[in-house]
Amino acid sequence: MEKIKVKGKLYEIRSIQTIEPHVLQIVFACTPPTKWNGDIVLYTSGDIECAVLTGWNTVHRDEGQTVYLSDDGSVYQTPDPDTGGEILPPEPYEPTLEELQVAKKREISQACETAIYFGVDVTLTDGSTEHFSLTEHDQLNLFGKQVQLAAGTTELEYHADGQPCRYYSAEDMQIITSTAMAYVSYHTTYCNAVNMWIAGCETADEIQQIYYGADVPEQYQSDVLKAYIATEKERAGDADEPQVTE
Repeated sequence: MEKIKVKGKLYEIRSIQTIEPHVLQIVFACTPPTKWNGDIVLYTSGDIECAVLTGWNTVHRDEGQTVYLSDDGSVYQTPDPDTGGEILPPEPYEPTLEELQVAKKREISQACETAIYFGVDVTLTDGSTEHFSLTEHDQLNLFGKQVQLAAGTTELEYHADGQPCRYYSAEDMQIITSTAMAYVSYHTTYCNAVNMWIAGCETADEIQQIYYGADVPEQYQSDVLKAYIATEKERAGDADEPQVTE
């Protein structure tokens, strides 16, 4: 269900649409707010902010859970049947291209953060694999480990996800930090390229086709992303080559 935020509070709504050039209809699924002096922030059913509506500060008409707002200070007047007055048919609210781009960039940013925070598997020198989450706190901890490594520390305390803290050799810790930082760097670079792709879209359909993990068109790939892609292709090629034994 869509939501709007008014004066810092979220409200679930059933619909929002313009019914006249200066009249906005909002059908609430709950009790509507009582004050409207401020911006209206619109969220999709997936809780993604997609638009900010400004200037709708006047209650044009109040029908309980259905509220009509105007952006020109007008108040509803009952149509005079003698003049043939009529209410225009409702028109669904259509976000602008810019609003859709902002919403899509926010969606991609959240997906990138989720992917990074989930973390990465690391294969250690003994052949075992451990998983390390990479929240901002984890990244700061690993930066501290890099400082310890630079100082010549040979055994460093750390822990994998769900595991007790233990000592890692300098070699293993170097593998953990380098793998983690490369993982963060890749996702940050990829997210930036997707945002460039979104900015280059000219239609709503183009924007809707974009998702986190999609192949970025070459014209939006930075040199850094191209280098990452080339490296991954090389690794995949090496993995596919048959092993020759003598």
